[in-house]
Amino acid sequence: MSKISLIIKREYLSRVRKKSFIVMTILGPILMAGIGIVPVYLSMQKTETQKIEVIDESTLFIDLIPQKDIAHFDYPPISIQDARAGFFDTEYDAILYIPKVVLNGGQNGINLFYKKQLSNEIRGYIEETLGKMIFNVMLAKNKVDLNFIKDAKEKSTFSMITTRVDEQGKDKKTNTGLNIAIGLVCAFLIYFFIFLYGVQVMRGVMEEKTSRIVEVILSSVKPFQLMMGKIVGIALVGLTQFLLWVILTGTLYSVATATILKGIDMKQIQKKEQIIKVGADLNVSEMKQNSKADEMTQLWNDFKSVNMVQILFCFLFYFLAGYLLYSALFAAVGSAVDSEADTQQFMMPITIPLILSFVVAQTIIQNPESPMAFWFSMIPLTSPIVMMVRLPFGVPAWQLWLSMSFLILGFLFTTWIAGRIYRTGILMYGKKVTWKELGKWLFYKG
Repeated sequence: MSKISLIIKREYLSRVRKKSFIVMTILGPILMAGIGIVPVYLSMQKTETQKIEVIDESTLFIDLIPQKDIAHFDYPPISIQDARAGFFDTEYDAILYIPKVVLNGGQNGINLFYKKQLSNEIRGYIEETLGKMIFNVMLAKNKVDLNFIKDAKEKSTFSMITTRVDEQGKDKKTNTGLNIAIGLVCAFLIYFFIFLYGVQVMRGVMEEKTSRIVEVILSSVKPFQLMMGKIVGIALVGLTQFLLWVILTGTLYSVATATILKGIDMKQIQKKEQIIKVGADLNVSEMKQNSKADEMTQLWNDFKSVNMVQILFCFLFYFLAGYLLYSALFAAVGSAVDSEADTQQFMMPITIPLILSFVVAQTIIQNPESPMAFWFSMIPLTSPIVMMVRLPFGVPAWQLWLSMSFLILGFLFTTWIAGRIYRTGILMYGKKVTWKELGKWLFYKG
């Protein structure tokens, strides 16, 4: 056991001291934190106010389009021809032309001429605002009670709450979108880490084999001890990097919240409807300002309802167990070949279950309780990814423990297979190995 410990220490220290490990450990959290911080920071920045000249031949909307911090509307008493003729001599960025027959729609609609590119936000604001105003005008002209329409809209708008009932009969509110996001992110991270560190094991074995260093090492340790030491050592490297990413990312978020995002209460961000007015001559009352449901607060509450302790524990287990299972097979491939070009014929059968599980996960999120979801979360080669996709939706305890047990047994079995191949292949040079040859190695004695 002490020899395996020495190999683990050697593999671990040789990798964590590499510049590539240090650089990726630093860059990873910066990129992950940036994904969350930069969009919020950019949304806080004030954009340049663009001036828009409104030529309203219908006279229905003069001085009534609500001003916005990104768009200022002026209503000069000139024709569209005069406005276009002197367009480049004015400070306006665009001309908003509303024809007399605007209520007819179709080809008689509103035109927006610009000389300076308008943002998507401004164009969307104009379309949405004028659309609501024209809708109100049409209703008012036909003597429809706008208060009744408004009341009907408010009462018909609802947010359906999804509630999961556990085996004890207790209710638990869930957010399907959030569960899907958590499941897919965890599945992708496991998929990424297994590939990343599994390939490192394979390449490490190949380097030692081709440089003949392994012949010296095997004079002191058994092949199985060398293989296990390499697998566990690189696993600890991956776990160290992952934990450092979690700590550094959390630290960057905390620093950003206290500095560049200071004063922004994410729980109180609200989306409000603009006041939409129409002409007073139509006898239509002004629409009141209504606050929509605080989406950020709701999302935060939904996130708190997720059992993150269970998800984190299972993530670490499936990450480590899945890595150990696949890295044993990667080590066996590395010991059987002399160059990376020769690995292709052996890599495909190993990676197909891993790729298939990630592809199947896209379907399983639609029905986490289906027979396909159950069986793919039990098979050791696919369970690390599929079970993490199912977990946020709630998995019976017996299924979770059964999946973990199968994964442990799968790791022991693949390690036995890999060990049989490794002990023969690690000292074999200059021979093209076939699947038939690998099968013979499994039953060699001695």
